[in-house]
Amino acid sequence: MKKTILLICSSIAVFNSFSQGFQVNFQGQKQQGMGLAGTALSEDASALFFNPGGVAFVKKSEINGGFSPIFANTLFVDSASGGGYRTKSPMGTPFSAYALFNFKKAEKLKVGLAVYTPFGSTIEYEDAWIGRFALTKLSLKSIYFQPTVSYKITEHFGFGAGFVISTGSVNLQKDIPVQFADGSYAHAELSGKALGFGYNLGLSAKVNEHFSLGLTYRSQVSMKVKKGEATFTVPESLSANFPNGPFTSSLPLPSVLTLGGSYDTGKKWQFVLDINYVGWKSYDTLAFDYETNTASLADTKSARKYKNIFAFRGGVNYKITEMISIRLGGGYGFSPVQNGYLTPESPDNNRVYGTGGLGFKFNEHFNLDLSFYGTKIKRTDRNLESNLNGTFTTIALSPGIGLSYKW
Repeated sequence: MKKTILLICSSIAVFNSFSQGFQVNFQGQKQQGMGLAGTALSEDASALFFNPGGVAFVKKSEINGGFSPIFANTLFVDSASGGGYRTKSPMGTPFSAYALFNFKKAEKLKVGLAVYTPFGSTIEYEDAWIGRFALTKLSLKSIYFQPTVSYKITEHFGFGAGFVISTGSVNLQKDIPVQFADGSYAHAELSGKALGFGYNLGLSAKVNEHFSLGLTYRSQVSMKVKKGEATFTVPESLSANFPNGPFTSSLPLPSVLTLGGSYDTGKKWQFVLDINYVGWKSYDTLAFDYETNTASLADTKSARKYKNIFAFRGGVNYKITEMISIRLGGGYGFSPVQNGYLTPESPDNNRVYGTGGLGFKFNEHFNLDLSFYGTKIKRTDRNLESNLNGTFTTIALSPGIGLSYKW
């Protein structure tokens, strides 16, 4: 029975690992079209996320918003039976919104607010799938609020800092290997709200009129669930072993260190490159503290053993006319999930992805950006806790659209 509870609890780790280790930065449509790279860019308000130091070089005040719906489907093939099981997940809805302000009497100073969703989606597996004791459904939502200040130190260097306030919620459901008289299985639902804090620091360097460098550090954010609610639907004879009630937990979202460069020919071509180092090693163990403990429901610790990883992204922007630009890009990211720790919530692996996009400059005030992202991930593993053994194949596609107004 204790093992059953351990599997229930360890599944909620998805609140942290849903990013699948490799940070997918859908926080700017131009950057999404150029391989998700943008640390050295300082052209619009999305620099509030990608590099607060670059905000100092943005020339105008701006309101900027974008939306990148994610369409993802996963197929699991069981190694023993060969049976296949699919997800029936709805569309994910990540977004970003920025407000940036310049001051005529303090031209070197810029302030802004960034609101974005780095984690969040819903995944649901078909009924009676073989891994239903690991997961049946997950709904995850999170929003980051980042007020930011940026200052142009010299004509070549800018520094910025943002304070991050993170709010989130999670609802996870799975079956329990205990049956009712009619043959149906017991069910567990874990839900809670979380709050965390962090910061985003950035340094931007304009080496010359063509070449720029950027360095950023986004801190770890520890998401604290103080009053989560565990609800168990079990046979009456076992209800005392599975008491409904609150729990607490702390879930670390990783730090990200990024070095980026950009080269602009000054006419038609622009090239960008980012290198990320993501601190997933902080996610070593997941612990839960239940307000009410029983012989079956004890406080738990579940090993995750994630590792730090690198990710590489790059892209190009080509200006067809003064009004229209086309973009292409791609990247490669290593997975932090080690063998034996793959789960249905985050069927992750090293990945290659491709992106594309278009930019339209209607006038000196209005801009429209379109983007597209696509990837395929495949991995075979046996989870050491649940013994779920098979191959996960995930295809994810994400078109995006963004609008901006400058003045």
